Order: sequence, then structure tokens, then C-alpha cells
Amino acid sequence: MGKLLLTGVDGNLGNQAARYLLQLVDKDKLIFCGYNSELLKEFSQMGVETRVTNFNSPEGLVQAFQGAEKLALISMPFVGKKRQNAHKNVVDAAKEAGVKQIIYTSLVNAADETNPSVEKIDHAFTEKYIQEKGLDFIFLRNSQYAEAMITNYFTFVKMGGTLKNSQGNGKMAYISRKDCAKAVAHALVTKDYHEAILNINGKELMTIADFVAYGNEATGNHVVYEEITDEENYAIFDAMGVPRTTDGVFQKGSEAPFSSEGMVTFAQAIRLGKMAEFTDDFKKLTGDEPITVKYMFEHADDFQIGERHSLDA
Repeated sequence: MGKLLLTGVDGNLGNQAARYLLQLVDKDKLIFCGYNSELLKEFSQMGVETRVTNFNSPEGLVQAFQGAEKLALISMPFVGKKRQNAHKNVVDAAKEAGVKQIIYTSLVNAADETNPSVEKIDHAFTEKYIQEKGLDFIFLRNSQYAEAMITNYFTFVKMGGTLKNSQGNGKMAYISRKDCAKAVAHALVTKDYHEAILNINGKELMTIADFVAYGNEATGNHVVYEEITDEENYAIFDAMGVPRTTDGVFQKGSEAPFSSEGMVTFAQAIRLGKMAEFTDDFKKLTGDEPITVKYMFEHADDFQIGERHSLDA
């Protein structure tokens, strides 16, 4: 059997997935990849095989993927043609290197053409491309990271206590990024799934008002939710210095390390009911219950979104 290859180990999701993998399988069965050699050192010092990769260029990728039977592609943090090309480079190289199965971190309802989220366009492209290349696959269609909204909650605590966005009464099964990482690790290890699409959902569907209520209960704050228009939502992010697209400049330490186009169209998709997927696929894959939003707020310091880790050029 070939090795299990995990990409994006120098990023937030991939780094956490790497730590779960080391609990599940022997280190000599693993290959960890990333573009930042400094952030790979910790794992190479443990004895894990590490390889430096830059998905923006196909050069060297086939060699980097040699010896891998399964590959987990952590989706790139930028949006648009650049991400599509990066993912295409990975899939092409994996096919040529003899990889049998790709695990891909996608988005709930990615294939729905009526889903307005700009994020889902790249995910739909990548899913389709993997299938067209004839590779076995597990698509992990993740719900929104709860960490993003927990950080957002505390941002609005500091801004006066009224959390404003345009997702209205739409529902989302918010899930911890740690659970998404656990799903990646288990998907790499399992032999039970082939050509599978799994919805990686949190413990329960909820509105943003429900989410805020959990935050208030756990922290003693008195945040209220106010629905605003998409245009007003953009204006808030503009005032925070958040770039409209991932081609913009992200401020170091930003509490919103995503593009506003991504966040606003995501809110629109929630409002329109496009993100209300709810299954127990996570439990079936991992054997564990997902972490609850209540628990995450009670341990909020451990569930912040953190800084971006990406090589965009």
C-alpha cells in the first residue's frame, strides 16, 4: 500500500489534520506537504516525510506526490481562477503520480447552480474535474466554520453589541474547523468510502440569532442580531479594511481573514436556505459527535479563526 499524503500542513486546517493523522497511523505511512518549509520542520523532526510544494505551479508536483496512494487536497484560501488552476495542477499531478483517491475539502451544496456563494464556484469546478480525471474521491462538503462566527461575535461585542449581517433567518449547521480536520484525517485513513460525497455538518442547524444566544449564555454578553442588506454588509467590511476579493491586501491579525465578497455571498446563500444541509455523515466517518457551538463558546479562546496562511502568488 502507498502512503497517505496530506497537503496544506502549513495552514490552519491542514496543520490540525496532520496532528489527528499522527494519532491514527504510524508516521512512516505519511507524507506531509506545504509551501512553507519552516512550518514543515516540526513534522520532519518527528520523522514524518515532508515535501515542499507550491500548487500555483505544476513544476515538481508529480515528483512530490510519488509514492502516495491517497491524497488529501485542502482547498486553497484564495478564490477564483487562481484557485481553480492550483487545484487543477494538484489533480493532474496526482493522476500522473499514480494516486488512487483524492479527498477534497469542499463546501455544502457546492454543486447547486442556484447557490449564490462565490466560494462554491471553485469547489464545484474542482469536484467535477476530479471526477472527469477518473479518480476515486471523497468530497468533504464542510459547513461554515463556527470559529469564523465566534471571532465575528466578539468583534461585534467590541463594536457595540449588535451583530449585523445579511443572512437573516437562514440556517447553518456550524462546525468546528477542528472537526473538519478530524474528518480529513479519517477520510485519508478509511477504506470504506469510494466515490463518496459527505456533508460535514455540526451538531444542529441554527439561525445566526440562535448562534448569538449560545454566545450570550456562555459569555454573559448581551449581543443582539440585526439583519441588514448585502450592500450594508459590504460597507461594514469595507470600514474594517477587509478586501472585497482575495486578490486584495489582508491586514495582519485581521478578525475577518476572508474576502468580503466571499462572506457576503455566503450570508446570502444562508439566507436563501442554500446551506441548510444536515446529516450525520461526520459521526459515521469519525465515530465521534461534532463539537457543539455551546462548548466552543465556553472555550472560546480555543476556537478563534486565526490568521490566514496562504501563498497567493
